[in-house]
Amino acid sequence: MSEQTNHGVDEVLPPQRLAALGIQHVLVMYAGAVAVPFIISGALGLSPEQRTLLINADLFACGLATIVQSLGFPGVGIRLPVMMGVTFASVAPMLAMIGAGKAAGATPVATLLNIYGAVIASGVFALLVAPLVGRLIRFFPPVVTGTIIAVIGITLMRIGIGWAGGALPTVKKPIDGVMGDFPNPAFGHPENLAIAAIVLVAILLISRFFKGFLANIAVLLGIIVGAIVALALGKVNTALIANAPWFGLIYPFQFGMPTFDFWSIVTMCIVMIVVMVESTGMFLALGEMTGKPIDSKELTKGLRADGVGTILGGVM
Repeated sequence: MSEQTNHGVDEVLPPQRLAALGIQHVLVMYAGAVAVPFIISGALGLSPEQRTLLINADLFACGLATIVQSLGFPGVGIRLPVMMGVTFASVAPMLAMIGAGKAAGATPVATLLNIYGAVIASGVFALLVAPLVGRLIRFFPPVVTGTIIAVIGITLMRIGIGWAGGALPTVKKPIDGVMGDFPNPAFGHPENLAIAAIVLVAILLISRFFKGFLANIAVLLGIIVGAIVALALGKVNTALIANAPWFGLIYPFQFGMPTFDFWSIVTMCIVMIVVMVESTGMFLALGEMTGKPIDSKELTKGLRADGVGTILGGVM
C-alpha cells in the first residue's frame, strides 16, 4: 500500500457511516455502470444469461478498480474518494466495432472478444503514457479543469433525463433478424417523471434542512424515498430478483480469450486519451474539494489506476 498521510481525506469513519456512504456511492454509479453493458449487449444480441454475465463482470471490475484507485498501491492509485465506473465515451466506438463485426459475419461473442482485446490494449497504453500526461498538469489551470467538469456534467444530463423518463427513448427490437430502434411508448410517462421529481425534491430538502451525516447521505435517502413511492405505485417488479441466484461466479475471460485487432486497438486508445483528460479534470476537482493538493506525481498514480481498471474490465 502507498504511504499513509495525515490528510483529512485519509480519515477512516465509523463502520456505520462508511457503510451508508459506500452504499450511496454504489447506487449513484450503478445506473450508469449498468447502462453501458445493457446497450452493448443489446446491440450484440446477447442472450439474457450472457447479458447477466456481462453486467456482473462490469460491476465486479468497477469494484476492483475502485479499491485500486482509492486505497492506493505503490505507484498506482490517487487515494481520493473516487468511485470507478464506466465511461460513455466508449459506447459509440464499441457500437461501430459491433457494426463492423456484423458486416464481416462475426458472431456476437467473437465481436465481444475483439472489443475486450481492444480494451485491454488501451489499458496498457494508459499505463505507458500516464507519466507523460501527468507532466501536463501545468496546462490544466482552474478555467480548463472547470470547463472539463462542466462538459462532463452536461454530457451526463442526457443520461439522467433518460432515466427520469423511466427508460430509454427508444427500444431495440429485431427486424428480420437485425436489431432496430423503435420509439419507447413508456418513455416520459407522467408517473415516471413524478417519481423522478419526488427523488429530486427529497434530495434538495434533506440537503437544505438536515445537517451533518444525514445531509451527506441525501442522495441515498432520496433514492430510498423514490423506491418506496415506486413500490406503492406498483412499478417495482421483483420477479426477476426473486428467481435470480444469490451468488454468481465471476472469473477472468469467461467469454473466451480476447482477440487483438489493430484498428480496434487504435480506436480504443484514442478513447483512452479522452478518458484520461476527463480523469485529470476530475482528480484536480476532487483535490480542490478535499483540500488535498494534486501534483504531477499524484496525477500519474491516478491515471495509472485508470489503466489498471481498464485492463481489469477487459480481463473480467
